[in-house]
Amino acid sequence: MSDLPALTGRQLIALLKKDGWTDCGRVTHGVSLQKRGADGRTRIAVVPDKSVVLGETLHRIISVKQSGIGRQGLLDMIKRHGI
Repeated sequence: MSDLPALTGRQLIALLKKDGWTDCGRVTHGVSLQKRGADGRTRIAVVPDKSVVLGETLHRIISVKQSGIGRQGLLDMIKRHGI
């Protein structure tokens, strides 16, 4: 189905923080993280703070609408920082 690794919410939060995302608080569904992009736009992603594999939720988090990372961006981030 997908060439993305199975990541838990906690693993994704740690990975995003290594990539420069900052914690901007807890929200109902997890942890809110933000990062200002090179284009000046601030992206906000809400990641469930759980130790279960994210599955389809991972695709929504890395989508253009939320973090804007994309599939290849996530793979590059994992290559740089590990999981």
